[in-house]
Amino acid sequence: MIEEFNSKHFNLEKVSPSVYAAIAKEGGGSAANAGFVDLGDKVMVFDTFNTQQASEDLRYIAEKVTKQPITWVINSHWHGDHIRGNQTFNDRNIISSEITYSKMKEIHPSRISKQKNDLQGLSHYIESLSEKNDPALQDQIHFLRELERSLPTLKLTLPHQTFNGELTFFGTTCSAKLFSLGGGHSICDAILYIPEEKVIFMGDLLFVRCHPTFFEESNPDKWVEILRKVVDFDFEAAIPGHGSVGGKDDVNQLIHYINELQDAVRECGSIEEIDIPEKYRDWKSPDVFYQNIKLLNHAQNGLSD
Repeated sequence: MIEEFNSKHFNLEKVSPSVYAAIAKEGGGSAANAGFVDLGDKVMVFDTFNTQQASEDLRYIAEKVTKQPITWVINSHWHGDHIRGNQTFNDRNIISSEITYSKMKEIHPSRISKQKNDLQGLSHYIESLSEKNDPALQDQIHFLRELERSLPTLKLTLPHQTFNGELTFFGTTCSAKLFSLGGGHSICDAILYIPEEKVIFMGDLLFVRCHPTFFEESNPDKWVEILRKVVDFDFEAAIPGHGSVGGKDDVNQLIHYINELQDAVRECGSIEEIDIPEKYRDWKSPDVFYQNIKLLNHAQNGLSD
C-alpha cells in the first residue's frame, strides 16, 4: 500500500509495525516531518505540516493504512511548519501543551493575516526567482508556490485540548506517552514516545544530518539537558522534525553539535573565524550553521553585559 502511495509533499516510511514517519520532500508543502501511530483501536497523528494540501495527503494515507479514522492529532510546538495543516483535522481532537496553544493563539493570527494580505508580493517574489533560471532555486520556488496555493483558504486551527507535563494514550496493541520537558528548540517542545515499538517522535528537538535551527527563543543548555534525558529512554528509532529517521547516535551527535557551537563562540575572538567542523560539512542547510553562530554570539554577549 505504501509503495502505491505517492505524495509530492512527503515520503512515507514504515518505522515499526505500528509507526509511520512522513518525511518532508524538498520543494513540497510539508517543510517539516510528521507521522502517525496505529494504537490498534485508535490512531494518532504527530504534527500537521506547513500547508493544508500536505496535511490532506497525510490524513488520507493515515486512514488508508490503518483502516480507521484518526482519533488524536498532536502539535509538537507552535512553529508554523508543524501546525498550519491543522485545519485538515478540525473534526479530530487536536492536542498541544498549554504553552504551545498560547503561543499559537498569540502569534499566528497576525502572521497569517499579513501573508494573506501580501499574496501579490509573494507572487512577484516567486516570479523574480523564476526569472533567474537557476536550478539551485527550484526547490525554493516550488515550496513558495505551495505556500501561495495554501494561503487563500488557510485557517488557523487551534488545539482543542491542552496538557501540562504528560498524557498517556492507551490502545489495544500499544500505548503512547506525550510529554514536555520544557523548551529547548522552541519555548515548549512536546515529545511522543511509543514504548512497545521503541520509537520516539521528537519534533524539532532533533534534526538528523541537517543543521538545527536556533531561534532567539531557543535555549541551548536546556536543549542539551532534554536530549540527555531522552537518550535514557529505551528506543531504537527517533523521528526528527527535519531530516531522515535516526536513532540514539543522532541524538548524541546533536548534543555534541550544540556543545561544540557554544564552545566555539565562547573561545573564538571573532565569529568570522568559525567555520563548519569537518564532521558536519555534509549536513543539509549549511547557511543555518552561520546563523546559529551569530545567534549564540549575540546571546552570550547579552548575558555578559
